[in-house]
Amino acid sequence: MMSATSSVVAEEQDNVAEGADRAAAAAEATSGVDIRLLDDMRDLAAVRALYEGIWDTGATNPPVTADMLRALVQAGNYVAGAFDDAVEGRDLVGACFGFFGPPAARTLHSHIAGTMPRVRGRHLGFALKLHQRAWALRRDIDTITWTYDPLIRRNAHFNLGKLAASVGTYLPRLYGSLDDSINRGDETDRILVRWELRSPQVVGAAAHRPHLVDAAAARAAGAGIALRPDDSEAPRRGALGAGTVLVGVPADIESMRETDPRRAADWRIALRDVMGGLLAEGATVRGFDRAGWYIIDGQEKS
Repeated sequence: MMSATSSVVAEEQDNVAEGADRAAAAAEATSGVDIRLLDDMRDLAAVRALYEGIWDTGATNPPVTADMLRALVQAGNYVAGAFDDAVEGRDLVGACFGFFGPPAARTLHSHIAGTMPRVRGRHLGFALKLHQRAWALRRDIDTITWTYDPLIRRNAHFNLGKLAASVGTYLPRLYGSLDDSINRGDETDRILVRWELRSPQVVGAAAHRPHLVDAAAARAAGAGIALRPDDSEAPRRGALGAGTVLVGVPADIESMRETDPRRAADWRIALRDVMGGLLAEGATVRGFDRAGWYIIDGQEKS
């Protein structure tokens, strides 16, 4: 017989899962898409082609193959696609897939999520992540992890602000050398984020209450500046002695990689040294201000 405490916990879990289902459905409707799980080989081949187009890899070097996606589905993992309701034939315009972590960890690792450029501004990435969250909660998964490039402002804002994920680890050169139009010529440093699906911050984010932080207020409260763009958008390092520091990133690192690859490489090294070093010492990332600043809380340095 279930105890009273167990019954309350089960009811709370059901409430969170039901709320996640409603939030996912609302985001899907707002984006004007139909998001569904995929297992047909034709759909999985379309996912491969979508990713090839987004990352401009070409057919000889796809981010994932249809047969690999089919194997992931067969093993019970998450593969979903978003189909545009506004287009006859309902074109595939976004896709996301992930795989389970160690059994005891109750985590899903979300490996690749991508959307077509023409649907930007419709919040499709948000809808895909909420669909993934609802799917995971129905399978007793508490946490979803994924990685992102910490130099890209919009990704930092999306992950840490709009989704309220938290920063776990700085991972230098995680994927080695990638030969696609987005990553070519750059080292693949990544941030591992953790999305605690039942946390109040994430529940709030799913209800369109993002996790916002204010770099100007942190500065006024005594935060130092550990790294920032100078007047020429080059990285300028500062002091690390304050208990809280701001770490800035350039406005458009992707364009910089094309126009000034040496300066972009300087940014990669500077952020690895500063942010990676702070996290290795036990500092925590409070959040990301959309103006281009990570706020990082750590120990006072002597």
